[in-house]
Amino acid sequence: MDFELLGFAVYGTPIALILLFYIRKQRRQQRASVETLEESREAGLLDPVSLHPVINLNKCIGCASCVSACPEMPAHQVLGMVRRKAKLVSPTDCIGHGACKIACPVDAITLVFGTERRGVDIPNVKPNFETNIPGIFIAGELGGMGLIRNAIEQGRQAMECIVEKVGGARDGTLDVVIVGAGPSGIAASLAAKQHQLSFVTLEQDSLGGTVASFPRRKLVMTAPATLPLIGKMKFTETTKETLLAYWQKVVERTHLKISFKERLESINKDGDSFDIVTTRNRYSARAVLLAIGRRGTPRKLGVPGEELSKVTYRLIDPEQYRNLKVLVVGGGDSALESALMISAQPGTTVTLSYRSQAFSRAKKKNRLKLENAKLEGRIEILLESNVQSIGEEYVEIEQKGQLLRIANDAVIISAGGILPTGFLKELGVEVETKYGTA
Repeated sequence: MDFELLGFAVYGTPIALILLFYIRKQRRQQRASVETLEESREAGLLDPVSLHPVINLNKCIGCASCVSACPEMPAHQVLGMVRRKAKLVSPTDCIGHGACKIACPVDAITLVFGTERRGVDIPNVKPNFETNIPGIFIAGELGGMGLIRNAIEQGRQAMECIVEKVGGARDGTLDVVIVGAGPSGIAASLAAKQHQLSFVTLEQDSLGGTVASFPRRKLVMTAPATLPLIGKMKFTETTKETLLAYWQKVVERTHLKISFKERLESINKDGDSFDIVTTRNRYSARAVLLAIGRRGTPRKLGVPGEELSKVTYRLIDPEQYRNLKVLVVGGGDSALESALMISAQPGTTVTLSYRSQAFSRAKKKNRLKLENAKLEGRIEILLESNVQSIGEEYVEIEQKGQLLRIANDAVIISAGGILPTGFLKELGVEVETKYGTA
């Protein structure tokens, strides 16, 4: 009997402690998930802006595999556990990676666009990626394919279809203009080069497109992908930085030319070809492949000095602002989070300018963090203010009739984006509104 008690003490106690730790961890996760969900409800942020998961609660076994798989963790808790079931607790932070669906062991997750209350516009494309306008093709995120591996594959396949359509260029007309240098655009450009097409690739920002804008270190690639001229990318899970470095090596190795900081402005039919106008050039091409993101072109302030190199429209790396005087413009979660992350860097001076009287569009936890940062003297808040001009070493801000001149080294404008839907409709591309459908 004594041996039985000793055996229980030796083996049973550790098991009980492990079980207790697991139960407590589950309860902490549950509380955090419920708090995040309540914050989203309070802020009215319950409608996802892109492809997102819908969980079948009858199938869900509560294993939390989807929560762990989400690449947005720990920066944003998109998925959580509520009443032992998976739940989309921060819908507007979901950007459609789709890793949750792959991680689910019981196939309880469906990826859909829109909700019953809020539709999402998706362009209609044929199986060959061509729109209703002959010669204009769409691949990747704009067409609803946010997964990196699938976006790469779509870019490659779309270019194969374009090759069949355009044949060879004539009279100085390009075979194709590729718009976007994200996963889909890179793959399409490599395929165009492989088939010896005449083409140009335009990118309004930097290599990687939407991927380059992610301020997070973890990025899931669900399966190896194949790049034309290169072969298999053997990544299964990698960081954003590693992936961008890999693409840079691909560009150098293949001598791929990409025109960065060149934004598409218009596309017009011109006989058998298209007249394409950008911020820097004019092109004539027999086909156009739109491989752009769904988040659109950053909305600008339209003030003098906004073209300076110190002005950017998203936060990539907070550490680059160490010991600098930074102005953040905007009142949503993106602006508040940017200001907070930068203010945590040593030696920074952060000013947050917002045109309204309160940060009503931001989540409660971000508003509370901002208030604490203000009390600690880490952030100066200028409500009811508007930027008037941006200089090399200063910014001018109007607040309640008073013009403030503030020393400044960098400006981050978080004023949202101009979505590509309007541009597509202007072109005549048919767009379908999805209400919670795949």
